Amino acid sequence: MFDALADRLEGAWKKIRGQDKISEANVQEALREVRRALLEADVNLQVVKTFVADVQEKALGAEVVAGVNPGQQFIKIVYDELAAIMGETNVPLADSSTKPTIVLMAGLQGTGKTTATAKLALHLRKLDRSALLVATDVYRPAAIDQLVTLGKQIDVPVFELGKDADPVEIARQGVAKARADGIDTVIIDTAGRLQIDSTMMAELAQVKATVQPDEVLLVVDAMTGQEAANLTRSFHEEIGITGAILTKMDGDTRGGAALSVRRISGQPIKFIGVGEKVEALQPFYPDRMAQRILGMGDVLTLVEKAQEEVDFADAEKLQEKILTAKFDFTDFLKQLRMMKNMGSLAGIMKLIPGMGNKISEEQLQQGEVQLKRTEAMINSMTKAERKDPDLLAGSPSRRQRIAKGSGYGVAEVSKLVADFQKMRTMMQQMGQGNFPGMGGMPGMGMPGMGGMFGGDSPRGGQAAPGWRGYQTQPAKKKKKDKKKKGFGSL
Repeated sequence: MFDALADRLEGAWKKIRGQDKISEANVQEALREVRRALLEADVNLQVVKTFVADVQEKALGAEVVAGVNPGQQFIKIVYDELAAIMGETNVPLADSSTKPTIVLMAGLQGTGKTTATAKLALHLRKLDRSALLVATDVYRPAAIDQLVTLGKQIDVPVFELGKDADPVEIARQGVAKARADGIDTVIIDTAGRLQIDSTMMAELAQVKATVQPDEVLLVVDAMTGQEAANLTRSFHEEIGITGAILTKMDGDTRGGAALSVRRISGQPIKFIGVGEKVEALQPFYPDRMAQRILGMGDVLTLVEKAQEEVDFADAEKLQEKILTAKFDFTDFLKQLRMMKNMGSLAGIMKLIPGMGNKISEEQLQQGEVQLKRTEAMINSMTKAERKDPDLLAGSPSRRQRIAKGSGYGVAEVSKLVADFQKMRTMMQQMGQGNFPGMGGMPGMGMPGMGGMFGGDSPRGGQAAPGWRGYQTQPAKKKKKDKKKKGFGSL
């Protein structure tokens, strides 16, 4: 998501870096790159024109703040405008004072509307809001069955009257049941079509008139690019919507939909779908999305993801284990699985400031493979071996058995055990106030990521700026390259 746009914008910053002030000449050159970047990302042409004009107006004549170079100031202006065209602030889901809150889901067929309905219910449950799903799509084969299956998966009830019932009547009875059962929110999944037609709109309008929803959310496939904005505007003019959910934002989308929907349709993006899993729905924050586009990361979303997965009582116990060198393979496996629940390694890296466009797709794929390999080897250990890694260190036959069970070589298992023991020693030293050079966690080595995950650093082993061990002057030439100590990479 936005990778190509971020790379293109990086080219725009280069046009203005090193300048002592922002001038018309260097701004025009940078803006040409910005314009190309937005058009290639399939942003609506009118939005691009307005955006570039606004940036130019604010950039020209802007005095450079002391301590801030022109390039940084230009990026700040672009960031502010990106956030502005996407809506500036998050628009939360309605929460009616008279229960239940009624949410009507609309959209074309194939946009992921039924899945988005279940995702929204799960999101509400995390906010301690109960939900009832209502299945009114009686036209698409297995649409009702799909919603029932998703409801069981997330433990949310589904109201349905079968394929022969009238959709308007299903919606009316569903809302009545929710009111009787004291449910907080009703989410009504409506039928979609392959294209906008009068029958579809008439049925939607009738359902809306009957249930009087507090929210009408249009589910739009982000991969349709700028057409998503036009679709949102058409639906709003026909039936009146209150917001949009952009799905498939994790796919091969160029980002044009996210940058066009608000400005063209006038309606806010409320959520984005970032994966196929039912947990993969995020509230849409324009400022955070602008940070991701500009390669600044998104620390707040990363923290929120971690808070959902981390049990703080477990975290305190883990801290104690780490500081006393009692951290074992069971604890390590728990941490790996927690990270997997937060999303893909690529998704997590893109939320870390400065990491999004610094790691290649190939390196991320290697990292995912290393994590799976490590998990497979740990799963092949007995409980006693996980608890006491020293058992493995002193027994070649045990390592041989684990290698056979996991499908990897004995040398790889031996390396995992050796790396793990070195890591425990390092953690114990940290607990005593010593901070040795950190080579990385076992099983997470990726070339090019240096001190963070181990592996071959592009700096030749030197830490990144801001990390312990970073040298501002070139290191003295060593007499002989000795074998480096550290945890390396699997």
